[in-house]
Amino acid sequence: MQKKLTVKDILDSKGKSKLAEVYTHYAYEAEACELAGIDMIISSENNDVISIRNAAPNTFFTVGLQYGIHLNEYEIINKAFYHLKNGADAIYCPQSEKYIKALSDEGIPVVGHTGFIPYKSSFYGGFRAFGKTSKEANKIFDQTKRIQDAGAFAIEIEIVPNKVGEFISKNFEIFVIGMGSGQGCDAQYLFSEDILGYNKGHIPRHSKVYTNLSEDYGKIKKKSIQAFKEFKSEINNKIYPESKHDIKIMDAEFKTFLQNK
Repeated sequence: MQKKLTVKDILDSKGKSKLAEVYTHYAYEAEACELAGIDMIISSENNDVISIRNAAPNTFFTVGLQYGIHLNEYEIINKAFYHLKNGADAIYCPQSEKYIKALSDEGIPVVGHTGFIPYKSSFYGGFRAFGKTSKEANKIFDQTKRIQDAGAFAIEIEIVPNKVGEFISKNFEIFVIGMGSGQGCDAQYLFSEDILGYNKGHIPRHSKVYTNLSEDYGKIKKKSIQAFKEFKSEINNKIYPESKHDIKIMDAEFKTFLQNK
């Protein structure tokens, strides 16, 4: 059984070792991560985060708040405490520094975000790497400083040049979780669907497929469809349920029941 990391453990690892983080959608993925020794997992509050927590009780677990759902500091603090009560170890906050500060002021471990931010992609001209110009790199640096000053203990830095990621990691105390941002980051982060090979959409350049579960899922789907068809057919043809599936009542008891009607 692995020892669950604390915020202090994570910060103490900076510059000494590299940690691994996986975005998990389902409880079985979280369980597999824990059994594999993955250091940290993260999932959106849209998913069944309680089941994910229960499946990996000894893995540091960050719950990601949805962008734009929590519209003031009270709402975001209230939701963060809800997730902490249900086993989260930290909260990923995609909103501005004032929300990060509000959470941090309450003693809540917060993870911020810089670099490429999907919901802001229109400002960048679409889905692309961010930080390839000095102007963009400066924006990443300045935002990291603001997020650190707001009280976040960690920051996700997404799809930025490896030199920028390494510079940010070395020049800030905040723990830097890199996704597509080079080996110089304090941790490496990928989505489970990319690692497991069931992503049917675009596979990002920074991702790596370690196995191909899409073939297995295809076989499972085919067998599931066949089983459901057989179930429906047996109902239509009065094959299911069979006598062995019935719950029995003594004839005398049923006769008494009918007499009372």
